[in-house]
Amino acid sequence: MSEERKGLLAGLGAWVLWGLFPLYWRSMKPASPLELLAHRVLWSVVFVAVLLLVLRRWRQVWKVLGDRRTAWILVAASLAIGANWGLFIYGVNADRTIEVSLGYYINPLVSVLIGVLFFAERLRPLQWAAIGIASLAVVVITVEVGSFPLLGLALACSFGLYGGLKKLSPTPPLVGLMVEALVLLPPALGMLGYLVVRGESNFGRHGFTHVLLIVLMGVVTAVPLVLFAMSAQSIPLSTLGLMQYITPSMQLILGVAVFHEPMATAQWIGFAIVWTALAIFSYDALRHARRERRTRSHEIAASDAAR
Repeated sequence: MSEERKGLLAGLGAWVLWGLFPLYWRSMKPASPLELLAHRVLWSVVFVAVLLLVLRRWRQVWKVLGDRRTAWILVAASLAIGANWGLFIYGVNADRTIEVSLGYYINPLVSVLIGVLFFAERLRPLQWAAIGIASLAVVVITVEVGSFPLLGLALACSFGLYGGLKKLSPTPPLVGLMVEALVLLPPALGMLGYLVVRGESNFGRHGFTHVLLIVLMGVVTAVPLVLFAMSAQSIPLSTLGLMQYITPSMQLILGVAVFHEPMATAQWIGFAIVWTALAIFSYDALRHARRERRTRSHEIAASDAAR
């Protein structure tokens, strides 16, 4: 099997697993979102620590922690991803999976906007058009539904900010996840201890399956991340970018068809506007990627001819 095919399968696996996440988190009721978030941090630390020991990569963790600039960036990144995890768990358990999917549809456009605001990146005209159209969708949903899609935008912004911070200081996926989880571990342990003292902990009270699902949070968190990293190394980013729409599409289908969440006409209109924006954005990304490949091919050909 070629490396590109392996990359495509790995990317598909990552986005499909993330798309199924609402089913996983909803299966752990009646545990509260804060309790689930705390357990996710704890078991992520446990699972990733074992992996790093097996792979003998703990030295990379100490190296990252020894670099003050990188460490502070990862502290900020951990707060962003912690907020994203918490909002996601809250959203799917509060019967707001449709709004969660909206956030992940908008996320690529938010990431582009963060690149403009904080990294002085310049947008092409079609990219500006896509952002403007997506903004119109938010206005339509707000006016017609009567409520601002705060949860969806908060998810998009927290993950976009996380991506921007990781761009400032790229680290290997498992090493980065370990540092970020370690930063969140003290408050997570504090929350779990508080629930135990008050007799409100759900761990061990709802049968073996419930306990197993909680313990597997570390695996569930790390596996898609590793698959995504494998995919990013093997296939073009333009292809990877298009594949990411698998996740919110699956979440939308789950929200409507499985969880039977209400979907007002205005929301359908808003989603249609967002899909239009994403179609323009994707077309521009693919066109730009092809142009860059042609330019590189011509440069290589010219270089070979000059030898």
